[in-house]
Amino acid sequence: MTDGGENCRGAALEESLLPEEAAARTGKKYEKTYLDVLGVCCSAEVALVERLLAPLDGVRAVSVVVPSRTVIVEHDPEATSQSRIVKVLNGAGLEASVRAYGSSGVISRWPSPYIVACGVLLLASSFSWLLPALRWLALGAACAGAPPMILRGFAAASRLALDINLLMLIAVAGAVALKDYTEAGAIVFLFTTAEWLETLACTKASAGMSSLMSMIPPKAVLAETGEVVNVRDIGVGAVIAVRAGEVVPVDGVVVDGQSEVDERSLTGESYPVPKQPQSEVWAGTLNLDGYIAVRTTALAENSTVAKMEKLVEEAQNSRSKTQRLIDSCAKYYTPAVVVAGAGVALLPPLLGAGDPERWFRLSLVLLVSACPCALVLSTPVATFCALLTAARMGILVKGGDILESLGEITAVAFDKTGTITRGEFTIDAFRVVGDKVHITHLLYWISSIESKSSHPMAAALVEYAQSKSIQPKPENVAEFRILPGEGIYGEMDGKHIYIGNNRALARRSCHTDTEKIDDLKGVSIGHVICDGDLVGVFSLSDDCRTGASEAIQELRSMGITSVMLTGDSAEAARHAQQQLGGILEELHSALFPEDKVRLVAALKARAGPTMMVGDGINDAPALAMADVGVSMGISGSAAAMETSHATLMSSDILRVPEAVRLGRRARRTILVNVVASVAAKAAVLVLALAWRPLLWAAVLADVGTCLLVVLNSMLLLGEGRTTGRGKEEACRATARSLDMRRSQLAALASSNTAAPATASGEKDCHCCQKQSESHEDSVAIDIPADENRQE
Repeated sequence: MTDGGENCRGAALEESLLPEEAAARTGKKYEKTYLDVLGVCCSAEVALVERLLAPLDGVRAVSVVVPSRTVIVEHDPEATSQSRIVKVLNGAGLEASVRAYGSSGVISRWPSPYIVACGVLLLASSFSWLLPALRWLALGAACAGAPPMILRGFAAASRLALDINLLMLIAVAGAVALKDYTEAGAIVFLFTTAEWLETLACTKASAGMSSLMSMIPPKAVLAETGEVVNVRDIGVGAVIAVRAGEVVPVDGVVVDGQSEVDERSLTGESYPVPKQPQSEVWAGTLNLDGYIAVRTTALAENSTVAKMEKLVEEAQNSRSKTQRLIDSCAKYYTPAVVVAGAGVALLPPLLGAGDPERWFRLSLVLLVSACPCALVLSTPVATFCALLTAARMGILVKGGDILESLGEITAVAFDKTGTITRGEFTIDAFRVVGDKVHITHLLYWISSIESKSSHPMAAALVEYAQSKSIQPKPENVAEFRILPGEGIYGEMDGKHIYIGNNRALARRSCHTDTEKIDDLKGVSIGHVICDGDLVGVFSLSDDCRTGASEAIQELRSMGITSVMLTGDSAEAARHAQQQLGGILEELHSALFPEDKVRLVAALKARAGPTMMVGDGINDAPALAMADVGVSMGISGSAAAMETSHATLMSSDILRVPEAVRLGRRARRTILVNVVASVAAKAAVLVLALAWRPLLWAAVLADVGTCLLVVLNSMLLLGEGRTTGRGKEEACRATARSLDMRRSQLAALASSNTAAPATASGEKDCHCCQKQSESHEDSVAIDIPADENRQE
């Protein structure tokens, strides 16, 4: 018997410590169930929900999102069904229901029968001056509206928890004991009505989160057979058909067809993006006007929108430092006030003080004030609304702490390539140095090695080689390595080839023909070293993003210092500074990843809370070092997105000042909420001590302040783009970007009829434009390696 018990406990412990391995070993399949639980009004109910659900068989995790009244249960459906979970929660009067797929989770707009009955009876009792017997209807009003409170209060008491329902029931019982039935009915009616209005406001605030979770359609069509299948059954590499007006179900790459896709659901930018073969598309985006066939690159549960959902869910469940402080204070506040209320009720009469009824009323007022619901809600509701607004703007913030830190930022460090600049390079000059290698062989080696890299410079070099009718063969690269801060290395045909910047040249080249390099003019210069000899040089150019100057100017107007950290050369940094109008306060060039970390740490010590904005894998250490690390774009480095604290789903750099502005607004909202919550409690207590203890006033102050906190927090949902000249410039920039993308699509479509298609996607038009140009044209700078080359 003992051995069996030990084995059971061991199995349970193993499953709790290693849930994924245990699930795989036992064959259990867990799923997430989302429930709307209207009885959750503050953090006091969180512990109640966890105590109710944790003992159920097959329940692995329970999380409660108080602001949206949502409970997320991860469980084995074979061990515990959804109906069982709902029954357990409703047994405690928590009014739970399973959220249907695609629903917003919004409750009925009309009050419950309990509230209606309570209100009607209380109104009728107000005519007791005509017929004294009507006063008993006030007692009936209290009884009619109290059942949900009684269920929740009993559930809390049975688990030795003290929540607002239990405290309100004590207040109602006290009013009845004093034969003040009208006040008892008013307490119940005010409490239930305010709670309903608060729930209505919370569900309205969470509607955006619900729409995010239902972006992905449940079904998809296989292109080859036309079969309709469940999205979760689609494997990587399958080809699915997406018709006009349909939502893309899984991340993938277009293999056939052309269309425009609205990516607003992910990026917050409401303009169509052209898509053609080799273009990436993401789940949750809307295909507007054409047929496309998409080869999937991820499973449904690993798609971009699924990652967004997971990040937002984790952010909602995380608690900011302000919230943790308030929760820890509330843990001691409620018992202390309850003890004080008991003392006020008992001690004065025992000491011979007069008017025991007044002291009893005062103790009831203290009991009603013992639940700090408004104070506890002041931070999470504001954080929830701000996180939802950020997600709607295409900014994923990974928690309340990060949101608060955004509001404290005093300095921003920008990466250059792919952040301040577009990261869309063009080759302006390519020269062979010496006579050891023919240009055809050199371009073949370079394009094959660069094909294994995801850096924007690599794409430009591959395009250039293809424009010369040279096709890369990355499978022939015997060895490939990234050299952080220098370049890349590959071995082909027995040759050791380095492609990189000045550091790569100085470290690995024995012979240098400086005449071929000195007359190159331009922004970025790269070098090709073969077996220790410099055999080629090339120059590239890259322009600043539209809106970069406006974004940095907005940061300056907010009193924030902006600096540039780049692995590129000083000349490239100065060129970007010139394009920006000289508004950056500091330029740091030729940096290794560790140099960026050191400079971010120095900036934090000198200027205060610092943000780092970058997109490359070599930015990851600096992003982690900053108080807030922000990675750029959906297609940015995975390492950068992992280590960053926030992610911009689009490449719109104007979102950076918007994020800071939202963080500051959230901090102000939290402060107003906290002050209002404390002031309301203090006002009621002062009124009770100085004049007359009014139970209904205490109830109104408690639940009314909760409602005001929610409504004030909801103002954050109206945060949008900046107004005035900045907004007009952003709109014009968006229009110019749209015109450019459409012209690229038209150019690609026309070129496909005259030239063979390449694998470079939208950038093919650059190749077509370059085909007629001589490779003797020039431009220059240092070229770093892959994502580690310069940014």
